[in-house]
Amino acid sequence: MNLAKIMKQAQRVQGDIARVQAEVATLEKSFSAGGGVVVATARGDGTLVSVKIAREIVAAGDVEGLEDLVLTAANGALEEVKKEANARVSAVTQGLNIPGLA
Repeated sequence: MNLAKIMKQAQRVQGDIARVQAEVATLEKSFSAGGGVVVATARGDGTLVSVKIAREIVAAGDVEGLEDLVLTAANGALEEVKKEANARVSAVTQGLNIPGLA
């Protein structure tokens, strides 16, 4: 492979990575806990977008149980969006080991 071809391929991959990183930043994934009584949604930039809590769990007055469900849902949503982000970056880099991309 000649140097010009390698450089062109590197530029293409760099552009694809930038595109995917921009897409991933706004990607949203949700995760529910407690059979759906708590649902958290996270964004690819690592932020939580929303937490929805069913009224019946609040009315029950079990604060510790609710706290556990919120943590479970939030961590699950963050993990789901991280998995999707890693999959999208891996698809672009086609298995190249480039530190700091995912």
